[in-house]
Amino acid sequence: MGCGKSTLGRNVSRLSGVQFIDLDKYIETRFHANIRDIFAERGEDGFREIERAMLHETGSFDDVIIACGGGTPCFFDNIDFMNGAGTTVYLDTSLDKLHTRLMRGRHKRPLIADKGDEELRVFIVEALAKRMPYYSKAQERFVSDLLDCEVEVDTTARRFIQQFNLPLIQP
Repeated sequence: MGCGKSTLGRNVSRLSGVQFIDLDKYIETRFHANIRDIFAERGEDGFREIERAMLHETGSFDDVIIACGGGTPCFFDNIDFMNGAGTTVYLDTSLDKLHTRLMRGRHKRPLIADKGDEELRVFIVEALAKRMPYYSKAQERFVSDLLDCEVEVDTTARRFIQQFNLPLIQP
């Protein structure tokens, strides 16, 4: 949450022509409901089953960039599936940058909307500690601290394209 998966993915797609799929948006479109409603109706276990099925579906597509939710790699054999389906990239973002981004947009995220600044920092630290054993299984790391203005987003997307040898269709 807050590492820039969607921002970076959309811009890499725009510059490279490689299709971008936000897994949460894909689920919402397929199930005609938002993630919050799916959680409410089916519980976390039901959501995670759907998420796994949609991960396997999108993972079979050719030439796509998939941004999965932060919890996706942490359930079932998802990280192993992802590593087998393509190149996995952990977007490595500093704690301070995550905190700043999430403070700005917390009202849009029900999980953190009611947290004060220090509670939010603790939440981030604890979530990363729990998830890092899974994130560390990603095949690649990419620093995503610089995504806070158009110039940073463009520069970072171009760096991503170069690092992962993607085509550049918009010089």
